[in-house]
Amino acid sequence: MLKLGPVEIAKYPFVEDASSYIRDIGITLEKLGTDPDLQIFIDMAMKRIRTAADGGVYESLPDMLDKRRMMFETLSFLVAVILLKLCGMQTLIRRFALAEARRAEKNLGVDLRIHPADKFELAKRLIGDLFSVNIEYINGDLSVPVQDYLTRAINFHEREWNLVNRRVSKGRVYLTRHETVRLLRTEISSYIQAKIRSAKMPTMQSGFEKPVTELIDLAKRFASETVIVSGEHPPCIKHAIEILERGENLPHSGRFMLATFLLNRGQSVEQIAPLFKNAPDYNERTTMYQLRNLSGESGGGTKYTCPSCEKIKSNDMCFANEKCDGIFTPLHFGRKK
Repeated sequence: MLKLGPVEIAKYPFVEDASSYIRDIGITLEKLGTDPDLQIFIDMAMKRIRTAADGGVYESLPDMLDKRRMMFETLSFLVAVILLKLCGMQTLIRRFALAEARRAEKNLGVDLRIHPADKFELAKRLIGDLFSVNIEYINGDLSVPVQDYLTRAINFHEREWNLVNRRVSKGRVYLTRHETVRLLRTEISSYIQAKIRSAKMPTMQSGFEKPVTELIDLAKRFASETVIVSGEHPPCIKHAIEILERGENLPHSGRFMLATFLLNRGQSVEQIAPLFKNAPDYNERTTMYQLRNLSGESGGGTKYTCPSCEKIKSNDMCFANEKCDGIFTPLHFGRKK
């Protein structure tokens, strides 16, 4: 396994084992949960979790070369893992993992610059070790093997990710730095979730009780309500709902399709809004504003209709089956011909 230095551990703390790191720096779990001087790490961890819950990404402290700050970065992540493990709220764990994946994306995007070479090599080895993806730098661009690309690009539905729209040469797909790390977001998030789930359950300490209670209350904000849709869902709608349930990003075109479909099937704004709570960039105010506009409750008073199947196909959101034959809009799905 790749051995990271303190700067890299602060950037990618999910590669560390929480209990061993805390033990190595001479802090016991008991001390962490009872010593008032260490309360700052719990406060930082809570800030990190709340930021993730709100759809944000925790910003690194400035001056990452300072050893004390690096320890703060790493410990705040590891304490967050302990608190999440103790509260057991899967919604918060999923949102935290997504936010940390986006933070890692940002850091990998910087480290994959070819200069200085040692940073590039370390980022390349990190990706290779964790996700078995062989990244190469060729003539100013990054590239990955076609098979590695295809197994990951399937998670994206924008046209730009289709292989026919990529530059391919000698069995490799060429990508920008941003696209390379974006390709790995789902895996990074899954890796972090797996690390949290597989971590040994820590012992509850007196200093953890209050923040854990706060996290349980925080998770209630994201308790999903069941959206009941009469009749069977068309495959495009099923797929959109599954993406949101996995906490992944649904493109704007997919959100528009899903919302207008449900609104035109008689669901209210209040019934539909909870579906979007798992979106990584969920914002309650923005979601309600957009849904009310689509429903005609605000804005110009126009109620939008669900896009046609042709339009959905052009947005790569169509997953038609034999039951879709002869229909022109998802709203006609299931009707007798």
